[in-house]
Amino acid sequence: MLVELYVLMALAILSLLAGLAIRWRFMRRTGRVGTLLSDEDIDQILATGRLKVDDDPLDLDEVREAEERFWSETWDEAEEV
Repeated sequence: MLVELYVLMALAILSLLAGLAIRWRFMRRTGRVGTLLSDEDIDQILATGRLKVDDDPLDLDEVREAEERFWSETWDEAEEV
């Protein structure tokens, strides 16, 4: 009975540490701390159905170049087994 309690406590601690690691990586990558949406963002979504952000996360020229590189590659035919 005591062993099961220790296993459950270990799993709870591991789960907590995994959650903290995921949150830390997200905050480090995005530079945002706290909630993702402000009250103004939510009001804008409710009023217009969309959220307009100042910084565009996609560089369309880079996306276009990557797509052109992808489709310009030659592909080997699949081998029959």
